[in-house]
Order: sequence, then structure tokens, then C-alpha cells
Amino acid sequence: MSDVALVRGASRLVAALAIVIVLGLVGFAAVWSVRPPAARDAGASGFSAQRAFEQVEAIATEPHPVGSAAQGRVRDHLVSALRGLGLSPEIQDTVSIEGGELSSSAGGAALAHVRNVVTLIPGSDSTGRIFLVAHTDSVQIGPGANDDAAGTAAILEIARALAGGPRLRNDVVLVLTDGEEACLCGAKAFVDQHPLAQSLPNQRSGIALNLEARGSSGPAIMFETAADNRALVDVYAHAPKPVGTSFAVEIYRLLPNDTDFTAFREAGFTGLNAAYIDGAAVYHAPTDLPSAMDLDSLQHHGDNALAVTRDLGGRDLSALTSSDDATYFPAPGLLVRYPGELVWPLAGLALVAVIVLGWLARRQGRTTGRKLAGASIVTLLPIIVAPVLAQLFWPLLEAIRPEYAAMPIDPYRPGWYRLAVLALTATVVFAWYAWFHRSRRAGPVALAVAGLGWLAVLGLALAGTMPGGSYLGALPALAGAVAGIVALLVRGRWPVLAIAAGGAIAVIILLPTVIMLFPALGMPTAGAGAFLAVLLGLALLPVIELLHPVAAGQRGLDALRARRRATAPTLAALLATVLCTAVGLSVDRFDAEHPALTQLMYALDTDSNTAQWLSDEPSVQKWTSQYVSGDPHTVNATLPAFGPEKMRTGQAQAASVPAPNLTLESDTRSGDRRVLKLRLQPRRQVRLTTLHVESGVTVTAATVGGRELPADKLEVKEKDGPWGFGIVFHAPPAEGVEVTLTVKASGPVKFRAMDGSDGLTALPGFQSRPAAVGIAASHTSELLAVAKTYTL
Repeated sequence: MSDVALVRGASRLVAALAIVIVLGLVGFAAVWSVRPPAARDAGASGFSAQRAFEQVEAIATEPHPVGSAAQGRVRDHLVSALRGLGLSPEIQDTVSIEGGELSSSAGGAALAHVRNVVTLIPGSDSTGRIFLVAHTDSVQIGPGANDDAAGTAAILEIARALAGGPRLRNDVVLVLTDGEEACLCGAKAFVDQHPLAQSLPNQRSGIALNLEARGSSGPAIMFETAADNRALVDVYAHAPKPVGTSFAVEIYRLLPNDTDFTAFREAGFTGLNAAYIDGAAVYHAPTDLPSAMDLDSLQHHGDNALAVTRDLGGRDLSALTSSDDATYFPAPGLLVRYPGELVWPLAGLALVAVIVLGWLARRQGRTTGRKLAGASIVTLLPIIVAPVLAQLFWPLLEAIRPEYAAMPIDPYRPGWYRLAVLALTATVVFAWYAWFHRSRRAGPVALAVAGLGWLAVLGLALAGTMPGGSYLGALPALAGAVAGIVALLVRGRWPVLAIAAGGAIAVIILLPTVIMLFPALGMPTAGAGAFLAVLLGLALLPVIELLHPVAAGQRGLDALRARRRATAPTLAALLATVLCTAVGLSVDRFDAEHPALTQLMYALDTDSNTAQWLSDEPSVQKWTSQYVSGDPHTVNATLPAFGPEKMRTGQAQAASVPAPNLTLESDTRSGDRRVLKLRLQPRRQVRLTTLHVESGVTVTAATVGGRELPADKLEVKEKDGPWGFGIVFHAPPAEGVEVTLTVKASGPVKFRAMDGSDGLTALPGFQSRPAAVGIAASHTSELLAVAKTYTL
């Protein structure tokens, strides 16, 4: 390491140029490893993105939420397509309770009337079942071309390839679910009620492969697994182009997100969850059109899913078990993986290697204990400063362009902004290094050792908290420390080669994760990507040292020139930050195809015949400001279905829209308890209906649509306001929903009934949006709610 630091003149320039070229090529290969393959026609036995895209175009013609007529047309198309393959699809028509926690927070226990399309492709000697899962419904405002017509179409194309090929050993079940966007109710209905899920000898012999999308482009990332995933990860590693990281699994487990895979995982099934996630500006929006889809992403989705299905289809699934999670990450040409039992040993070995490196450097007189201690402290500066500045970058962009505040995850064209964040991170690292690498308190060797030390410490910390992410610190630290030890012990060209090898390993490990993390968390959390980029910078400090001229022994003008050249990397990175930001603002403009997003709702209280506009925009947009104003506040006094959510409101004209009926069909009294049989019936076409009981009345049992609610769904999570227990029923039938409640009450009980439809254009006072203004991705966007109080 010290020999690298002491290379001077032409040799130093040649070494720096050579290493930069090598690392550039390695970086290109690392980025390529997380790029989707090009769309192609793989013949009758393979997956064709073009064939699948034809199904996307047939499915995503219009919004088709659960219970809508449009969803009925999608279901008919799916049944016809499957029958055309010689298969025998069936409709699972049932009522189900929610499959995750998301709907519970919306003001009550969620249920839905769902119609899943289920198809069995029987195996020759099945040892278990492979469930290919995708949801067929969309949100209420968008056609859902990517989310999740892509997954549904991919399964249809996979079914075509399987039906036309050799029979697999194991059963394959196509589970095309309904009601995912509303409450995950379709997947929950399947795992709880369907014989193909219930008849397995044990749930672990059922493997769910869920296909999702949260954007319009990028690689299909395997981002979630069930517990003890090592055996399945080994199978996935043999897919045509496996892209995934155990760090993503750890991150996703911390996020309040659910997909259909949640229902399978919580029911005890094992499996994998994959999605492409870049281009997230179209997520849940009217712009999620077939034309927005990148066919390369669809190809990647299908290639991997078909290959994994065929691989699993020929195995003894009862023997596919493991007792731990794998650590894994992408590298050029493969998915690197190792057992979870190696996480702690590798993390510990990395720290030991760094300690040995520091001891050796000190023994050779390359640094001192005081410098190592000082470097350890000052190395915290870029680790803290760069993520903080990156985190402030998005608020700065929002101040320049207020419309960004309504973007859910990313702007339409985030690429230049991501480059700006990376350039900003490089600016911080270069400036910090230029200041301290000649400092008497640190020096290049001490800084390099300290940087690797913090990587090793991070590896240990993650081993204890997020084991799947420990490799991000431990492996670059181990590689860098070994390279540094070699550089200190050998002469000639070997130190440069060792440093290049250590840097290449760091690039392979960290750069793909940086690339994947930006679209995963979005620009509002750009600090996370900057943090990993800083780690990469610390691992590359010996390379950065070669970019700085050696000023030792120089005086006067030569020394001044050397110091100026030392600032060149910092100034170049700063200039790149400014230029990338300026280009980003220039190219990412709003227009009819990329509209600024706005969110608006309307609520009518028939008790008082008053109405109001509502919006949950974090910063009220110009178009929305004509309807709402003031500070956000709760509205659960009149609209308990919205729970504790805060919104801005504004007065609206009362429209002539009927409230739902609530009728008492029977009332059985026993002491202080009443068993009330109610019918909640909308009087118009609606997407959902809700019912809430007055606060202070305890509900001890509830059956909704024939489904008894479990005890945990009877608990009232938010007690603010006059209303307590509640239900949200999606896709209610025309005849209404039968609700039976057992309550602790001897006298009259108040109920608040509400239903909601979609579309505001016919309401009095509504002004159509301009061409460059669109609808925000929200499950309540364009909701027309009507509520009424009943006393029974």
C-alpha cells in the first residue's frame, strides 16, 4: 500500500490510468450484471416478451379494480386464453378477509368479494406444488399495464411454454388473484380456502413464485423470500440472469409493504417474490400504460420465472429444505451466494484482517498509532456528510420544482438526478481526502486503513441486525485489507495489481447495490444510495491516492501547482454535480405524457347535506389549491373510514347522490348484549362500502359476508373521534353485504355507513385538469364518498 502511495511521476500517472481503466471495465460489467436482457423471441419452448406483451395490451385497456365490469372482462379474457392452451381454469368466487396490514390502517378490517382464476397443470408424480402468482386487478385510476398485467401476462406465456413442452414432475398451479390492490384478499382467499392450497401435506411443500412490478423498467429483482431461503436461492441462482441481493430482503422486511406473496408467506409457504421497480413515476397512476413498459424488463421477468419453474418442476420438493438464509448478491455472470452460518466468521475475519493491516503498516513505519486513531475519527466525516447532503438534495429540487412533492417515489426521468447524487458524494469524498491525506494527523495509509476499518465495523453491525447485508461491509473490507497486506509485503508491480484487485472486488460488490437501491427507495431517500457510494469510495482510497500529485520535496511554484492539481478531482466532481442537476431539471419537465400529479376526493354527509373536497397531498399543488386550503387535519368524525389520516379540506356543493342503506334484519338481546343482523346496501355503483360502530360500544364478534372476523380484527387501533370498530368491504354485491355483530349494548347503537365510487367529473364545481396535470397514485384519488348515520 505504501509503495503505491510513493509511486511518482510518469509511473504514478501510468498506474493511476491503468487502474482507473480496469476499474471502469469492472464497473461496466457490474452494472451490466443488473441490467435486464434484451427482449427476444426464444421460440416455442422459451419465453417471448412480444407474445406476453400482446396479453398486456389485451388486459390493460382501462382501469379494472376488483368488482368492476372492466375486471369482469379481464377475467373472461384470462379464462378464454387459458382454455385456448388446453387448460381447465376455474373461478374461485368467494369473500375473503385482508391478506396484510395495509388495509387495516384505512379505518377498519378489510374484506372483498373476489374472483380468482385458478388453473392446475398436473405433474407426472408430484412431490409438492409450485404456485405461479400474479394479480389481475388494477388500481381505480390506472390500467395497470406493469402492475400487474405484466405479471399476469408473463404467467400466461409461461403456461403456454409449459403446456407445449414435456410434462413436469410436480404440479404447477396458476393463481391469478383478484383484489390485491384493495386488500390482498384474493391471495388470502386462495391460501385459506382453496383445496389446492389446503390439501398439501405441509405448507413448505408449496412454493410460491410471485411476479410483481412497481415501475415500468429495470431488472426483475428477486427482492423477498420466505425464511430459511438458502435452498431456494440456490435454485434461483441457476436462472438465466439472476438479479437479487439478500440486503434487499432485509430492507423489505423492515418496510410496511405487502404483496400477494405476504399471504402465502404468512400461511407457511416458502417461495420467492420478484419485481422490476425502476420507472416508478407510473406506479398506480393513469400513465401505467402498455406503451410505458420496457419489454426488456418483461423478458427478464419471464425468463427467470420460467427457468425456476422448470427447475423446481423436476425436483423432489419435499427434500428442498434448508435451515438458514443465504447471503447473496449479483456479480458479472453469476449470483454469488454463501450460507448464513458464514456471516459472522467473515465479518470477524474482515476486522482481524484490517487490524493486521494497521499493525503491519505501523511496524513498517508507514503510519503511527496516533495517525490511525485520528484517521478513524475524521473518516466519519464523509460517512455522515455525504448522505446528509444527498438527503437534502430532493428537498432542494422540490423547492425549485414544487410539483415534485406529489411524486410518490421518483420523478419521470430520475437518471440525471441519481448521477448528481453520486457526483455530490464523490465531491465530499474527494474534498475530504484532499484535505486530510497530507495531514500530520492522518495521511494516506492511515486513511485507507481507517476506511476499511469502518467497512469492517459495518459488516459486524449488520451481522447482528441485518445478516443479509453484512457482506456490503465485510467483503470489501476483507478484500481491501488482504490487498493492502500484499501491497506492503511485496515489491515491483505487485502492489499496484493488489490494490487494483481489492478495488475491483469492492466495485463488484457495492456498485450493483447502489444501482438497485436508487429505484428501490427513490430520490426522497437518496441518502441511502449516497451512504453505499461513500463505502465504495472508502474502499477505493488507495486508488484515489494515485490521483493526487505527490508534493513532498517540492517548493514554491511547483508545490503550489501540486496543491492545485490535488483539488482537480473535487472541482470536477462538483462541476458534474451542478451539470447533472441542471440537465435533470431541463429534461424532466411536465407535459401531457408526464403530468404533474394531484390528489382530490369528494365527501358528502347526507345527515347535514353538506359536502367537502379533500386532499392528502403533502404540499398542496396549484391545481388542487382551488378546492382545498389550510392545514391538514383528521376527518374521522364524519369519515371514519379514513382513520387517523390528515387531509386538507375545502367547502363543496352538495351533490344529489344517495347514501348506502343500513337495515336491521334481526335483533337478538340477552342482558347487556345484542346480536344485530344488518344489511349494508349501496344504492349506486360503488367500489367499496364501509360501516363503523360508535365509540364506546364494544364489538365481541363479527361476521361479514359469511366470513367470521378473527379476534385481532375486532380491536380498535385508533380511538380518536366518535367511531370505533369498523369494516371496509371492497366490491360489494348489488344485494348488499350481510353483517352480523355481537355488541355490548342494551340500548340504541349508532352506525356510520359510507360508500365510495370513482370519478369526480360530474360533480358540481369540478373543473377538469389541464393537459399537463394528472392524477396522483393513491387508492383514494378521485373517490366520491357518501356517508350517513343510522341509529338502531
